[in-house]
Amino acid sequence: MKNFILKLSFLFSAAFICVSGNAQDSMYHPMMTNPPLFSGNQGFRTWSIGVHGGMMAPFSAFGGRNDFSNWQASLGYGFYIKDQVSHGLGIQADFMRGTLKANNDHLWAGAPPPGPYASFQTDLHWAASLSAVVTLGNINWSQLHTAIQPYLSLGIGGMSFNPNLVTKTGTNVNFSPNGSVSDMYVPFGMGIKANLSPMVNLDLGYTVAFVDGDDLDGYFKDPFLTDKFSYAHIGLEFSLGDRRKPQLARHNAPAQLVGMITSGDDALRASLAASEARYNARLAELNELRGLRDELARLKMDTDGDGVSDYFDKCPNTPAGTKVDGSGCALPTPPPPVRTQDTVIEKTTTYVITPEDRRIVDEAFRNLEFDFAKATIRPRSFPYLDRVANLLKTKNISLKLAGHTDNVGSVEANLKLSKNRAESVKNYLIAQGANGSRIEATGYGKSQPIATNSTEAGRQKNRRVEFTIF
Repeated sequence: MKNFILKLSFLFSAAFICVSGNAQDSMYHPMMTNPPLFSGNQGFRTWSIGVHGGMMAPFSAFGGRNDFSNWQASLGYGFYIKDQVSHGLGIQADFMRGTLKANNDHLWAGAPPPGPYASFQTDLHWAASLSAVVTLGNINWSQLHTAIQPYLSLGIGGMSFNPNLVTKTGTNVNFSPNGSVSDMYVPFGMGIKANLSPMVNLDLGYTVAFVDGDDLDGYFKDPFLTDKFSYAHIGLEFSLGDRRKPQLARHNAPAQLVGMITSGDDALRASLAASEARYNARLAELNELRGLRDELARLKMDTDGDGVSDYFDKCPNTPAGTKVDGSGCALPTPPPPVRTQDTVIEKTTTYVITPEDRRIVDEAFRNLEFDFAKATIRPRSFPYLDRVANLLKTKNISLKLAGHTDNVGSVEANLKLSKNRAESVKNYLIAQGANGSRIEATGYGKSQPIATNSTEAGRQKNRRVEFTIF
């Protein structure tokens, strides 16, 4: 018995060490796909077949003796077909055959007196059973496709065998002259399966068969307890079906659920980060618009009410009602009118608008530029506006400024921008000494295009401030 246990332990240890080197990899096929959780078994390989071989002996590792004191190990082999109906449960049909041997050469302490037979040999013609196989778990819960799965099995079956006895005097006795005896038996097994590849598993197992009778060794011995035998085996299991599908028994559903939760967390964090970035961008735009609003309010502020904003007013705090020029300074007092009898004749000077005057205004119109989406005049336009201011001061003529935009943006925003740009030109001319009372600034937004807004060139022409002198 000790030699058998040593051989069995060595066999299982060597096989387990060989598998452990590859256990972490799980040899996952690169084209394998994982079905969604709670989608049934359609996306898995559930059917498999297996072959195995090992040693049989008429004893049980769980205790109890048969009718002979000294059992001997013999060769056994078999095959099975299994359907994995869920992650943890499979239905397996087994077939095996082999030989069982024992004698009474060595009696253990307290053993009852041996019977009339010296030894026996039973040829197990076949043993077939149907068992439920429960997968207990796996070694590494963090892996989606586990490498090692312990299991337990329990079933019921039938067997056919023929015992042959040898008496103490050396006479052979055939227990069944007809050639075979049939009995029912209950197989109880345990073991581990280790994955060698996506299609092949190593099977290490131990099964105890409880026979429904005391005739396995051909000898009925008081107290007529049922016989039993053990089968320790090593074998290969071949998974059937599409190799792109994972094996159901080695698929770790909790690990897949953890992966889904982790992926969902990553996606949520990415979405929150993107939302935060968009919020910060909108906040920056809002702060910029607030700055523009404050700047426009500062440019429009007219503390002394003389019609010239404080930004351009060179003579602040002028008395109320004082007529001022474009720089906010008081105009000189006009000479008194000449009286002839009862008629007052105003001394006025009439100026004629010449082609040169119009050329100066047209040149300023063509060269007027603003910063993008703002009412800030670019410095390159200043020389042309200076000539217009000088013209207004010299000839004391009037000027109408009409601001226009393209159709990009809302009506309110375009109307406001066109008005602000016209006002910006007016304020600049006033700052150069032009008479603000002779300058009219109006904004029309996008209501009066002079070209199509469907092209960039057309939109460029529509973004303008028109000058009209009279």
